[in-house]
Amino acid sequence: MSKSRHSITSRTRAGRLCAGSLLTLVATSLSTQALATEGGLGRPITGQQVAPYGGVVPPTDDWIVSVATIYYEGSLGASKTIPIAGQVTAGVNATAEYTIVNAVKTWGITLGGWNFASSFGVPFQYTDISTFHGRLPDDHNTQFADIFFSPIVAGYHLTQTDHVALSVQMYAPTGSYSSSRLANAGQNTWTFTPTVAYTKLLPQENVELTLNYGVEFYTANNDTHYHNAPVSVLDLLALKRFKSGWGVGVVGGYIQQIGHDTGGLADITGGNQGHAVGVGPMVTWSGKVQKTPVSASLRWVNEFNVSNRPKGNAVQLSVNATFQ
Repeated sequence: MSKSRHSITSRTRAGRLCAGSLLTLVATSLSTQALATEGGLGRPITGQQVAPYGGVVPPTDDWIVSVATIYYEGSLGASKTIPIAGQVTAGVNATAEYTIVNAVKTWGITLGGWNFASSFGVPFQYTDISTFHGRLPDDHNTQFADIFFSPIVAGYHLTQTDHVALSVQMYAPTGSYSSSRLANAGQNTWTFTPTVAYTKLLPQENVELTLNYGVEFYTANNDTHYHNAPVSVLDLLALKRFKSGWGVGVVGGYIQQIGHDTGGLADITGGNQGHAVGVGPMVTWSGKVQKTPVSASLRWVNEFNVSNRPKGNAVQLSVNATFQ
């Protein structure tokens, strides 16, 4: 077999193995409207944006369907103030359960080493928010959150073991939102997130290293005139796989707001520039159900270095199926 044919065959094999993981990359920038950015968190949650094989875009022509859920529970100390529900308050407890059903279509096109895909996701969210001092009434609700999509995800195979994927993920302000409520699933802003993902495979050790980095750019909230500053989001994972189909590893994330918020209540709170660091374990499984490739992952991330954002824990469970 020629070197070029061997390379294409290897890519195809890797693509079919990784197809379910691409879905997680482009579909589970799992985010909540909770508590700076306006409301405190913005869209990303620490360590939740990276996925196994995140830098690999398969050369196959497949549909990949995923269901993913994240549970987050955190709190912001009584000494910190945030803008929420049209007021400035301090001391907030936030709980959110965010579930998304997503579809990815890989194009089955290879152009000079590049492969392409598109994705679309519909999320819904349970949110429960309360304040320490009771100045604002507790609020909870289950609502549709903002849909998001990536028109083009472009992946390049640097080598058989090094892969990179480029995309711009877009959130539309379609979720339920009221400027007078504490618990909102939507954010009432468009958000654009240029993202790069890189995957390094170590075949002899059966180890994977993946990095996911993006910067979120928000439009202004027309109801409150609040404009979130850009948010830098870096996530990393290291994963060891076994012949049984199981894998174990570690995942972590670093969120840093770039600059200060402006407009509306941002002038009172000082812009609420925030950051968060978290790390935790991850377990994965991949195999087949009948003839359908299926993969699943479970992770827990503990935030331990946080400023001007809620500090807490996040658990994510995702299941992907590839239809060839």
